[in-house]
Parts: sequence; structure tokens; C-alpha cells
Amino acid sequence: MKLISFYLFILFFAINSNAATISNVIIPKPNSLVTGKGTFTFTKPLKLTTNLSGDERKNLLGYIKLSNIQVEETRIAEKNDFLHLLIVDSLSGLSSPESYQLSITVHGIILKSTTGVGLFHGIQSLLQIREVFKNKLPLVEIKDSPRFAYRGMHLDVSRHFYTKAFIKKQLDMMAYYKLNNFHWHLTDGAGWRIEIKKYPLLTDVAAWRPFPNWKAWDEGGRTYCKEDNPIANGGYYTQEDVKEIVAYAKSRYITVIPEIEMPGHSEEVLAVYPQLSCSGKPYVDSDFCIGNESTFTFLQDVLSEIIPLFPSQYIHIGGDEASKKGWKTCPLCQARMRTNNLKNENELQSYLIHRIEKFLNSKGKKIIGWDEILEGGLSSTTTVMAWRDESQLKSIKSGHQTIMTPTAYCYLDFYQDAPCTQPEAMSAFLPLKKVYSFNPIPNGLTVDEQKLILGVQANVWTERMPTVDHTEYMIYPRLLAIAEVGWTAPELKSYPEFRERAINAVSMLKSKGYHPFDLKNEVGRRQKSLQPVVHIAVGKPVKYLTMYEAKYKANEEKTLTDGLLGDWSYSDERWQGFLEKDLDVIINLEKITDIHSVSAQFMQDYGADIWMPSGVTISVSQDGIIYETLSTVYPHISLTARKVSFEDFGWKGSAKALYIHYKASKANKSGGWLFTDEIELK
Repeated sequence: MKLISFYLFILFFAINSNAATISNVIIPKPNSLVTGKGTFTFTKPLKLTTNLSGDERKNLLGYIKLSNIQVEETRIAEKNDFLHLLIVDSLSGLSSPESYQLSITVHGIILKSTTGVGLFHGIQSLLQIREVFKNKLPLVEIKDSPRFAYRGMHLDVSRHFYTKAFIKKQLDMMAYYKLNNFHWHLTDGAGWRIEIKKYPLLTDVAAWRPFPNWKAWDEGGRTYCKEDNPIANGGYYTQEDVKEIVAYAKSRYITVIPEIEMPGHSEEVLAVYPQLSCSGKPYVDSDFCIGNESTFTFLQDVLSEIIPLFPSQYIHIGGDEASKKGWKTCPLCQARMRTNNLKNENELQSYLIHRIEKFLNSKGKKIIGWDEILEGGLSSTTTVMAWRDESQLKSIKSGHQTIMTPTAYCYLDFYQDAPCTQPEAMSAFLPLKKVYSFNPIPNGLTVDEQKLILGVQANVWTERMPTVDHTEYMIYPRLLAIAEVGWTAPELKSYPEFRERAINAVSMLKSKGYHPFDLKNEVGRRQKSLQPVVHIAVGKPVKYLTMYEAKYKANEEKTLTDGLLGDWSYSDERWQGFLEKDLDVIINLEKITDIHSVSAQFMQDYGADIWMPSGVTISVSQDGIIYETLSTVYPHISLTARKVSFEDFGWKGSAKALYIHYKASKANKSGGWLFTDEIELK
């Protein structure tokens, strides 16, 4: 120990310019990093000593030997060219079992933690340093600990199936960036993906679709087929596959949490076992029949095969977006409600959640569910995964441990750059900067309430990700931002500095065979949205002859003349939405004014049912009674266009007006939206 202290004294007697260099290397950013003068030079394999034992020793040493650090085990501590991996009783100021202390001295490297997982995280920091600095490592001491215990990534393998090799590849990168939970979305209406021996039709039929990808299936009838169909597309994991993946994750200190959807998102099950639905017919219902006792037999049978495969304390039971439609008229469901004094269908869903929770608790497991499980009441021991903004505080205030995964920051299926430059994605806009800005602790919580927040998770929903390359493109580098959100103290974060690290990480990812988004060529936010626009109608009152939808109210009655243009997404609170109706407004200029142009921009997003207007009519009046039509304008963009598009609808000329009547007629699309952000007058 005296020798180690001497090395550390040499290391930290002075600070130099290495600080700026090495601080731009590690993701997630360490919570304490101090540099010293000089370097440690690799000239030969490091002499590795450790007090690890058993399987943990075998696992960690095996992992290092596969890395870019060459080592030779030795029982005697060397004085030079050494790597010491030490389990210690405590680390000053670091209480998390995932904490570590990494010291790179002129003579060698010392890594300490109270646990094997802490040493593993320290190894990741060392690997990242070695990746950049090669054989000349800067002298540094890092004392590091995570902000949150839960730092995860969710992967939907139902919409598109991914091989074991692909999943292991993502687990490798999760470990590299100190993420520790893999939420495996194994079942959903688009396909059942795990072998259940008692119910073979789940993988003989419900895992296969006669379509090349999710979009074709969704638009082509949403049917399933047998595995031996020549055009069958899909797949599933055998129970042996699952054991292999779980073991691989465990070797990287990642917990695998399986998700088995219930009661909704279950079309695939009900297609092959229709007796579990309210109608008793395939391709009718998406929700299990809760009044049917056979439903609980099925779910408990499935979970009984799932439980032995996953050491995780949690089983995720979904619980989101149940339509509840069939329950309203189902005699069995209504009888269940009467027998159990359930007031409504929300409480009927809660009945299922409680019953499944008791079953899982009896098997030594806890449940997690999406935040809809709060509806109708919930056991205080249930953990909630909060994806809707309105449910985050509700979950915490009601005393539930909560994992924060809101759509606005954590859904990696959204566009990450200007949609016109990107492959098809879900409609919202989520650039790296916004992901990085996420603070999982909402304002106004007490200290005890803050403790209920377990951590943060990125969600990879794969409807629009038909290939593995596309999937990685959507994951990276945004997953790195989630990793830093979950690990690093917020006061230490800086987006410009993180972006530089992320650009370097993109190069590394490419060199290792990943397919990340090319961050250095990012277009970024829509330039029109960055500065207010000036025109003669700014601040003028607007009379709405048709009303916008409350969900997309933007700046309410001020929206169309507030001088603010929208970004790439309709959900940015600047675009105002009208559902299945015309946009029909009158602007009062408050005095007769010479005008030379009137224009408004509309958005079209095929995937979100947002359409260009079928036509726009612009009229003017000097008295508010008699209107003169200046122009009727029709769209140039086809309703079949898949790319997110923007088009101006306007008039140019010369007129005098007190009032401007702007009417955009809705497209001939059932359930269609109109979205605009400003009516500009010049």
C-alpha cells in the first residue's frame, strides 16, 4: 500500500494540459477526473494481479484478454507495467456498488472497487482511454459513480426480429457505455418471439408473417402464417437461445428484463388461440378476455416457462394501450366486473395486473409495466415505466418506484435530423442535443420522492427499422446521450463538449462494424424556427371559425400571428393541429393596410396522418362583411408522398385589407390532420 500511495503522489503533484484532452474521451463523463504530468507507456503486456476469485475472476480476466489491453497474469505484484484489479472494502466518497477508482500512474494502472461490476465499469473507462491514446496513456485518477442505479435500453424484436449475434453486439456497446439493463420486448401484435413449449402455435404461426417487413404487414392485413410458408418473415428465440443471451449479458453485468405483453397488444396470441379473446374469433380482438379464466391459465403457464430463463428480479408485463373495446360488451368481462365490484374497464385491467402480480410475487419476481397500469389502481410494490409526460409525476406522487422513459427524450425511433435527409422514421424530431438535455428528475419533488426514480431508459421501437443497419443508425449515437444522462451529475454536463466526444465515438463505432448516424454532418434544427419572423400581422388578433385540437394547441389563439415558426416536428408546441376539419380563421389587422403577400406553411407526414390541405382560399375585406377572394391555391405534394414535407400556400399581389380570411380545406383522408404554424402577411 505504501508503494501505491507513492505512485499516486507522483501522479497528482501537478496539473497540466492533459485535462482538456482526456476529459473529451470517456462516455459517460466521469464525475471526478484529475490528471497529472507525463504518460504511462505500454511497451509489453501488463502484469495483471487481482484479488478477485471464482467465476467473477474468470469472467473479468477473460473479458480483458479479449480487449485491446494485453495482459499476463502473475501472483506477485510488479513494480512496473502492472495492472492491479482490487476489490476493496470501501472507496472514500463513493457509496454505489457500481463505483470505481481508476489510477493511471507512470509505472502502471490500479483499478479499485467494492464489487466486480465496479471493476467492470472501470475497465470500460480504461478501454476508452486506450482506444484514443493507444500506447501512451495520460496520467489520471478517476473517481466515478453513477447518478442512477437503472440505466437501460429497450429493444422491440416483435416488429422486426433480430438475431442472437445482433443482440450480443448491442450488449457489447451497452456495456462499453455502462448501461446495465436490457429490456427485451419479446411479444407484441406484430409477432411472438420466444419459445413456449406448452403453446407451440406461438412460434409455429404467431412468430411469422407473409410480408417482408412490418410496414407491409401493417398495411396488408396484419395476418400471420406458418413457418414453412415460402414467404414467411419473422423468427423467434428458443429457450436455449434465451439462456445464451442472458448469460452473455450477465458476463457484461447487464440484467435482461423480458416483456410479455398483456392485456393489450396481443393480436398475435389471439390469432392462434382465439378462445382467449372476447369474441372467440381470430383477427377480431387485440386484448385478452379478462373475464375468461382460461386467460389466466395461459398467462401463468407462459410466465412459468419465462421465469426460470431470466434471473432478473423483474418481469415486464406491458399493460399499455389496451383498447378495452371488447370488454365493454363481453358477458364474461362484465360478469367479472360485477362479481368483483369493479367500477369500469380501467379497474378490470387493474384486476388482471394485481392478479398477475400476486402470481409473480409468489415465484419471487416483481413486475414492471408501462404507465397505463396506474389506471384503475395499482399495488404500491409495482414499478412503473413512465413514457407519457402526464404519468411521470402521477407515478411518483402515488409512491411507485419509477423508471423515466418519456417519448419526448427517450424514443429512438423518432427522426434524429432533418426528416428530408433521413430514412423513414416515426414522426417526431429527437436530435442528440434534446436527448442529452433530459433531466429524469422533474422539478418540485421532495427528497424522498426523488429517491423513487430508479433511472432512465432509451426505447428502440422498430416499426420503421426493417434492417439491422437502419436499427443501429437510429440507436447510435443517441444511446450514448442516455448513458450520460443516467450516469453523470447534471452540473458536469456540457452539450458542446459531449458532442465532440460523440463525434469521436461515431468514428470508433464505425471502425468496429456498427452503423451510426454521421453526427458531424448533422443538419440540425430547422433554420426557420430559430429566429422570430417579422410581418405586419404579428400580434394581431385571430378569430377561429374552426377550433384547433387541445392536444396540439401550440400558443392557442396567438399561434398563427406570434412570429414563431415550427421545427421539424408537429409536436414541438409551435405547430397547431386541426383534426378532420378545415383550418378557417380571420385575422384582424386593426386598420386598413396595404398588403402584398399572404402565406402559411403546412406539413405533410404520411406516418402520422398529417396531410397537405386539399386547397387554400385567401380572401380580404375592408369592413368584415364583404370579402374578395384573392386566390385559391392547390397542393403540389401528392398525398402518396412518404417523406415529411413542407409547402407554402399563399398569394402575392396588391390589395387593401382590414381582415384576412384564410381557409385551408382538409384533405380527403379519414382521421387526417392539418398542421400549420404561422400566417405571414407582408
